[in-house]
Amino acid sequence: MTQELWAPSAAFPAVDERLAVPEAGEEVIDDVHVRVMPADEPHGFAHAGLDYLLRGHVMTGYRSATDMLTRTSLTKDMAPDASIYPEAKDPVTGGRQLEELAFEIANTQSMSEVTKRARDFKARGVRRVFCINVVKGKVLEWDEKLDDWRIKSKRASIRDRCFVRPLSIAALLDTTQEDDEVARALIAKGNAVLTSALDASLEKGQRLGLEKGKKLGLEKGEKLGLEKGEKLGLEKGEKLGLEKGEKLGLEKGEKLGLERAIEATCGTLGIEIDGERKRALETKSVDELLSFLATLQHAGRWT
Repeated sequence: MTQELWAPSAAFPAVDERLAVPEAGEEVIDDVHVRVMPADEPHGFAHAGLDYLLRGHVMTGYRSATDMLTRTSLTKDMAPDASIYPEAKDPVTGGRQLEELAFEIANTQSMSEVTKRARDFKARGVRRVFCINVVKGKVLEWDEKLDDWRIKSKRASIRDRCFVRPLSIAALLDTTQEDDEVARALIAKGNAVLTSALDASLEKGQRLGLEKGKKLGLEKGEKLGLEKGEKLGLEKGEKLGLEKGEKLGLEKGEKLGLERAIEATCGTLGIEIDGERKRALETKSVDELLSFLATLQHAGRWT
Protein backbone atom coordinates (compact mmCIF):
# COMPACT_ATOMS: atom_id res chain seq x y z
CA MET A 1 0.00 0.00 0.00
CA THR A 2 1.41 3.41 -0.97
CA GLN A 3 2.09 5.51 2.12
CA GLU A 4 0.31 8.86 2.25
CA LEU A 5 2.60 11.87 2.59
CA TRP A 6 2.15 13.56 5.94
CA ALA A 7 3.59 16.99 6.66
CA PRO A 8 1.98 18.89 9.58
CA SER A 9 2.11 22.63 9.00
CA ALA A 10 4.75 24.58 10.92
CA ALA A 11 2.62 27.74 10.65
CA PHE A 12 0.70 26.80 13.81
CA PRO A 13 1.70 26.97 17.49
CA ALA A 14 3.23 23.81 18.94
CA VAL A 15 0.60 21.17 19.56
CA ASP A 16 1.37 21.17 23.31
CA GLU A 17 1.44 24.98 23.67
CA ARG A 18 -1.65 25.32 25.85
CA LEU A 19 -4.60 27.72 25.82
CA ALA A 20 -6.83 25.39 27.86
CA VAL A 21 -5.93 24.48 31.42
CA PRO A 22 -4.96 20.78 31.40
CA GLU A 23 -7.05 18.47 33.60
CA ALA A 24 -9.60 21.26 34.13
CA GLY A 25 -12.30 19.75 31.90
CA GLU A 26 -12.19 22.45 29.28
CA GLU A 27 -11.28 23.22 25.68
CA VAL A 28 -10.68 26.60 24.05
CA ILE A 29 -12.69 27.35 20.92
CA ASP A 30 -12.08 30.71 19.25
CA ASP A 31 -10.47 32.06 22.45
CA VAL A 32 -13.53 31.02 24.51
CA HIS A 33 -13.00 28.53 27.34
CA VAL A 34 -15.63 25.83 26.86
CA ARG A 35 -16.44 23.30 29.56
CA VAL A 36 -16.11 19.67 28.37
CA MET A 37 -18.96 17.68 29.88
CA PRO A 38 -18.46 14.16 31.30
CA ALA A 39 -19.87 11.37 29.12
CA ASP A 40 -23.07 9.42 29.61
CA GLU A 41 -23.08 5.60 29.55
CA PRO A 42 -23.29 4.95 25.76
CA HIS A 43 -20.49 7.42 25.00
CA GLY A 44 -18.36 6.26 27.93
CA PHE A 45 -18.78 2.59 27.03
CA ALA A 46 -17.87 3.21 23.38
CA HIS A 47 -14.91 5.32 24.48
CA ALA A 48 -13.51 2.56 26.69
CA GLY A 49 -13.79 0.04 23.86
CA LEU A 50 -12.07 2.39 21.42
CA ASP A 51 -9.17 2.95 23.82
CA TYR A 52 -8.81 -0.82 24.30
CA LEU A 53 -8.68 -1.50 20.57
CA LEU A 54 -6.27 1.33 19.78
CA ARG A 55 -3.83 0.42 22.55
CA GLY A 56 -3.77 -3.19 21.34
CA HIS A 57 -3.24 -2.29 17.68
CA VAL A 58 -0.76 0.59 17.94
CA MET A 59 2.52 -0.01 16.13
CA THR A 60 5.91 0.28 17.79
CA GLY A 61 6.99 3.93 17.54
CA TYR A 62 3.47 5.27 18.13
CA ARG A 63 1.34 5.93 21.20
CA SER A 64 -2.40 6.06 21.80
CA ALA A 65 -3.96 8.75 23.99
CA THR A 66 -7.36 9.64 25.45
CA ASP A 67 -8.78 13.18 25.60
CA MET A 68 -5.36 14.70 24.89
CA LEU A 69 -5.39 18.43 24.12
CA THR A 70 -4.00 19.59 20.76
CA ARG A 71 -3.40 23.19 19.77
CA THR A 72 -5.19 23.34 16.43
CA SER A 73 -4.82 27.09 15.78
CA LEU A 74 -3.97 30.41 17.42
CA THR A 75 -7.41 30.47 19.06
CA LYS A 76 -8.24 26.78 19.55
CA ASP A 77 -7.00 24.12 21.96
CA MET A 78 -9.13 20.96 21.75
CA ALA A 79 -8.99 17.26 22.49
CA PRO A 80 -10.26 14.40 20.31
CA ASP A 81 -11.74 11.45 22.21
CA ALA A 82 -8.75 9.33 21.19
CA SER A 83 -5.65 9.81 19.09
CA ILE A 84 -2.52 8.09 17.77
CA TYR A 85 0.71 10.10 17.68
CA PRO A 86 4.42 9.42 17.12
CA GLU A 87 6.37 8.42 20.21
CA ALA A 88 9.45 10.43 19.16
CA LYS A 89 9.64 14.07 20.21
CA ASP A 90 9.23 16.88 17.70
CA PRO A 91 12.76 17.72 16.50
CA VAL A 92 11.88 21.42 16.28
CA THR A 93 9.88 22.09 19.45
CA GLY A 94 11.18 19.29 21.65
CA GLY A 95 7.58 18.57 22.65
CA ARG A 96 5.28 15.90 21.36
CA GLN A 97 4.44 15.55 17.69
CA LEU A 98 1.01 16.13 16.18
CA GLU A 99 -1.27 13.11 16.17
CA GLU A 100 -1.62 11.26 12.88
CA LEU A 101 -5.05 9.76 13.66
CA ALA A 102 -7.90 11.36 15.62
CA PHE A 103 -11.14 9.68 16.72
CA GLU A 104 -14.36 11.39 17.80
CA ILE A 105 -17.35 9.64 19.39
CA ALA A 106 -20.77 11.14 18.65
CA ASN A 107 -23.71 10.23 20.87
CA THR A 108 -25.69 13.28 22.02
CA GLN A 109 -23.24 15.58 20.22
CA SER A 110 -24.52 16.87 16.86
CA MET A 111 -22.75 15.79 13.68
CA SER A 112 -22.45 19.45 12.66
CA GLU A 113 -20.30 20.05 15.75
CA VAL A 114 -18.22 16.93 15.05
CA THR A 115 -17.77 18.11 11.46
CA LYS A 116 -16.39 21.47 12.61
CA ARG A 117 -13.91 19.66 14.82
CA ALA A 118 -12.88 17.35 11.97
CA ARG A 119 -12.17 20.35 9.74
CA ASP A 120 -10.09 21.94 12.50
CA PHE A 121 -8.03 18.79 13.04
CA LYS A 122 -7.44 18.35 9.32
CA ALA A 123 -6.50 22.02 8.90
CA ARG A 124 -3.95 21.58 11.69
CA GLY A 125 -2.40 18.65 9.80
CA VAL A 126 -3.94 15.56 11.40
CA ARG A 127 -3.60 12.90 8.74
CA ARG A 128 -6.90 11.00 9.28
CA VAL A 129 -10.01 11.82 11.33
CA PHE A 130 -12.69 9.25 12.24
CA CYS A 131 -16.06 9.45 13.93
CA ILE A 132 -17.93 6.65 15.72
CA ASN A 133 -21.62 7.51 15.64
CA VAL A 134 -23.01 5.54 18.58
CA VAL A 135 -26.68 6.26 17.87
CA LYS A 136 -26.56 5.21 14.20
CA GLY A 137 -24.03 2.42 14.69
CA LYS A 138 -21.68 3.73 12.00
CA VAL A 139 -17.99 4.54 11.62
CA LEU A 140 -17.13 7.47 9.36
CA GLU A 141 -13.92 8.97 8.03
CA TRP A 142 -13.55 12.63 7.06
CA ASP A 143 -12.79 13.16 3.38
CA GLU A 144 -11.08 16.51 2.96
CA LYS A 145 -11.50 16.53 -0.83
CA LEU A 146 -15.26 15.94 -0.56
CA ASP A 147 -15.49 18.12 2.56
CA ASP A 148 -17.80 15.48 3.97
CA TRP A 149 -17.88 12.19 5.85
CA ARG A 150 -17.51 8.82 4.15
CA ILE A 151 -19.23 5.84 5.80
CA LYS A 152 -16.94 2.86 6.40
CA SER A 153 -18.40 -0.55 5.60
CA LYS A 154 -18.85 -2.82 8.61
CA ARG A 155 -16.97 -5.50 6.64
CA ALA A 156 -14.02 -3.17 6.09
CA SER A 157 -11.05 -2.34 8.28
CA ILE A 158 -8.79 0.64 8.92
CA ARG A 159 -5.40 -0.02 7.34
CA ASP A 160 -2.75 2.40 8.51
CA ARG A 161 0.97 2.54 9.23
CA CYS A 162 0.13 3.35 12.87
CA PHE A 163 -1.41 -0.13 13.36
CA VAL A 164 0.32 -3.49 13.59
CA ARG A 165 -2.64 -5.02 11.70
CA PRO A 166 -5.86 -3.67 10.11
CA LEU A 167 -8.40 -2.50 12.72
CA SER A 168 -11.84 -4.04 12.16
CA ILE A 169 -14.73 -1.60 11.69
CA ALA A 170 -17.11 -4.23 13.09
CA ALA A 171 -15.09 -4.41 16.31
CA LEU A 172 -15.42 -0.63 16.76
CA LEU A 173 -19.21 -1.12 16.79
CA ASP A 174 -19.61 -4.55 18.42
CA THR A 175 -17.96 -5.00 21.82
CA THR A 176 -18.21 -8.80 21.58
CA GLN A 177 -15.48 -8.69 18.91
CA GLU A 178 -13.02 -6.50 20.81
CA ASP A 179 -11.16 -9.27 22.68
CA ASP A 180 -10.61 -11.30 19.50
CA GLU A 181 -9.33 -8.26 17.62
CA VAL A 182 -6.93 -7.30 20.39
CA ALA A 183 -5.72 -10.91 20.67
CA ARG A 184 -4.96 -10.97 16.94
CA ALA A 185 -3.09 -7.67 17.26
CA LEU A 186 -1.03 -9.00 20.18
CA ILE A 187 -0.17 -12.12 18.19
CA ALA A 188 0.94 -9.88 15.31
CA LYS A 189 3.15 -8.01 17.80
CA GLY A 190 4.74 -11.27 18.92
CA ASN A 191 3.38 -11.03 22.48
CA ALA A 192 5.44 -13.45 24.60
CA VAL A 193 2.50 -14.88 26.58
CA LEU A 194 0.40 -15.64 23.50
CA THR A 195 3.39 -16.96 21.56
CA SER A 196 4.14 -19.38 24.40
CA ALA A 197 0.52 -20.56 24.42
CA LEU A 198 0.57 -21.11 20.65
CA ASP A 199 3.82 -23.07 20.90
CA ALA A 200 2.29 -25.27 23.62
CA SER A 201 -0.77 -25.85 21.44
CA LEU A 202 1.44 -26.80 18.50
CA GLU A 203 3.43 -29.24 20.64
CA LYS A 204 0.24 -30.82 21.94
CA GLY A 205 -1.17 -31.08 18.42
CA GLN A 206 1.97 -32.81 17.19
CA ARG A 207 1.94 -35.22 20.12
CA LEU A 208 -1.73 -36.11 19.65
CA GLY A 209 -1.22 -36.49 15.93
CA LEU A 210 1.68 -38.89 16.42
CA GLU A 211 -0.28 -40.92 18.97
CA LYS A 212 -3.26 -41.20 16.64
CA GLY A 213 -0.99 -42.14 13.77
CA LYS A 214 0.57 -44.84 15.91
CA LYS A 215 -2.84 -46.29 16.76
CA LEU A 216 -3.99 -46.23 13.14
CA GLY A 217 -0.74 -47.83 12.04
CA LEU A 218 -1.08 -50.64 14.61
CA GLU A 219 -4.72 -51.29 13.67
CA LYS A 220 -3.88 -51.55 9.99
CA GLY A 221 -0.74 -53.58 10.49
CA GLU A 222 1.50 -50.70 9.50
CA LYS A 223 4.74 -50.16 11.31
CA LEU A 224 5.30 -46.85 13.02
CA GLY A 225 8.92 -46.36 12.23
CA LEU A 226 11.69 -44.60 10.61
CA GLU A 227 13.63 -42.86 13.34
CA LYS A 228 10.75 -41.43 15.42
CA GLY A 229 8.28 -44.21 14.63
CA GLU A 230 10.72 -46.90 15.76
CA LYS A 231 11.10 -45.21 19.16
CA LEU A 232 7.35 -44.59 19.68
CA GLY A 233 6.01 -47.97 18.64
CA LEU A 234 8.96 -50.36 18.66
CA GLU A 235 7.42 -53.00 20.95
CA LYS A 236 4.23 -53.49 18.94
CA GLY A 237 5.09 -51.68 15.70
CA GLU A 238 7.98 -53.98 14.78
CA LYS A 239 5.53 -56.89 14.50
CA LEU A 240 2.69 -55.12 12.74
CA GLY A 241 3.98 -53.72 9.49
CA LEU A 242 6.43 -53.55 6.69
CA GLU A 243 8.78 -50.69 5.93
CA LYS A 244 6.09 -49.05 3.86
CA GLY A 245 3.59 -49.39 6.73
CA GLU A 246 6.03 -47.72 9.12
CA LYS A 247 6.55 -44.78 6.78
CA LEU A 248 2.83 -44.37 5.99
CA GLY A 249 1.78 -44.54 9.65
CA LEU A 250 4.33 -42.00 10.84
CA GLU A 251 3.75 -39.58 7.98
CA LYS A 252 -0.01 -39.81 8.42
CA GLY A 253 0.27 -39.08 12.14
CA GLU A 254 2.73 -36.23 11.67
CA LYS A 255 0.69 -34.72 8.83
CA LEU A 256 -2.53 -34.91 10.85
CA GLY A 257 -0.88 -33.23 13.84
CA LEU A 258 0.63 -30.46 11.74
CA GLU A 259 -2.62 -29.87 9.85
CA ARG A 260 -4.45 -29.49 13.18
CA ALA A 261 -1.78 -27.14 14.47
CA ILE A 262 -2.14 -25.01 11.32
CA GLU A 263 -5.92 -25.01 11.68
CA ALA A 264 -5.61 -23.94 15.33
CA THR A 265 -3.18 -21.14 14.44
CA CYS A 266 -5.46 -19.94 11.61
CA GLY A 267 -8.39 -19.93 14.03
CA THR A 268 -6.42 -17.74 16.42
CA LEU A 269 -5.41 -15.37 13.60
CA GLY A 270 -8.94 -15.23 12.19
CA ILE A 271 -7.94 -16.86 8.91
CA GLU A 272 -10.66 -18.93 7.25
CA ILE A 273 -9.63 -22.32 5.84
CA ASP A 274 -11.91 -23.00 2.89
CA GLY A 275 -12.04 -26.17 0.82
CA GLU A 276 -9.31 -25.03 -1.55
CA ARG A 277 -6.89 -24.26 1.28
CA LYS A 278 -7.70 -27.56 3.02
CA ARG A 279 -6.96 -29.46 -0.18
CA ALA A 280 -3.70 -27.53 -0.53
CA LEU A 281 -2.66 -28.62 2.97
CA GLU A 282 -3.47 -32.25 2.21
CA THR A 283 -1.09 -32.24 -0.75
CA LYS A 284 1.88 -30.95 1.27
CA SER A 285 4.59 -33.17 2.74
CA VAL A 286 5.57 -33.13 6.43
CA ASP A 287 8.56 -30.86 5.74
CA GLU A 288 6.40 -28.51 3.69
CA LEU A 289 3.78 -28.38 6.46
CA LEU A 290 6.46 -27.59 9.07
CA SER A 291 7.84 -24.79 6.89
CA PHE A 292 4.34 -23.43 6.18
CA LEU A 293 3.43 -23.43 9.90
CA ALA A 294 6.59 -21.52 10.82
CA THR A 295 5.88 -18.94 8.09
CA LEU A 296 2.24 -18.62 9.21
CA GLN A 297 3.23 -17.97 12.83
CA HIS A 298 5.86 -15.44 11.79
CA ALA A 299 3.85 -13.54 9.15
CA GLY A 300 0.44 -13.84 10.81
CA ARG A 301 -1.27 -14.46 7.46
CA TRP A 302 -1.79 -17.16 4.82
CA THR A 303 0.96 -16.96 2.24
